Amino acid sequence: MRTAVVTGGNRGIGYAVCESLTREDFHVIAVVRDPTAPVPPRVERLRGDLSSRRTVAQLAEALAGTTIDVLIHNAGIWPTRLRRNEDGIEESFAVNHLAPFQLNLALEPRLRRVVQVSAGLYVKGDVDPGKTPWGKDFHRLRTYCHTKQANLLMVKEFAQRWQEVTIDAIHPGVIRTNLGDPGGALGLVLRALKKTWSPVAEAAPPIVDLATAEGTGRYFNVTAEEPLPENPELSSRLWEQARKLTGAD
Repeated sequence: MRTAVVTGGNRGIGYAVCESLTREDFHVIAVVRDPTAPVPPRVERLRGDLSSRRTVAQLAEALAGTTIDVLIHNAGIWPTRLRRNEDGIEESFAVNHLAPFQLNLALEPRLRRVVQVSAGLYVKGDVDPGKTPWGKDFHRLRTYCHTKQANLLMVKEFAQRWQEVTIDAIHPGVIRTNLGDPGGALGLVLRALKKTWSPVAEAAPPIVDLATAEGTGRYFNVTAEEPLPENPELSSRLWEQARKLTGAD
């Protein structure tokens, strides 16, 4: 039986993806921060914290004995205020960008395929390697975009460097989740707006289809392939920076 690992598999898009993968006869491991978090039937729960270099290394160690047919990086956060992790890194840069990078390299000998769940808002990103990792340019809206841009720039880097592992990225559409919900009056307005967005169940099919597809180094807007962002100098700089910040080799 094929094995799929899904980060953030206990709610929203991740929960729907786990549920769909079980119907495709995958053994599904949902990586969750809360060991009591609900997961779909027949899905294995694995406690894992993506917030720091140390905790990601612990997760990689927990998965070291597993052959992973597909690793789906779904977990992500949209910060409403500046918070830094134990390494001094802005939390969304750590979770959205550094954690997938570190896991990819740590698990490479066990990997066959990687799917990176991205966001169309990456086009609004303008990541600055000298500021963004530490939140020196933090912004309630733009920081999320910066992290998604940085993460997406790594997809082509991995595709070019890897020989035995394939990797693709996907924006599953404008989906109704609680990502980035603030409190107060603004939160009420945003939740009302989100009622017009697509339900999480609609995000799962294109992600699962990509998980079982062939190819590498591509980006899909739902089902339509679009060019990956191109900036070789920035990509190279972000790669080396991520390698140093995570201790990945």
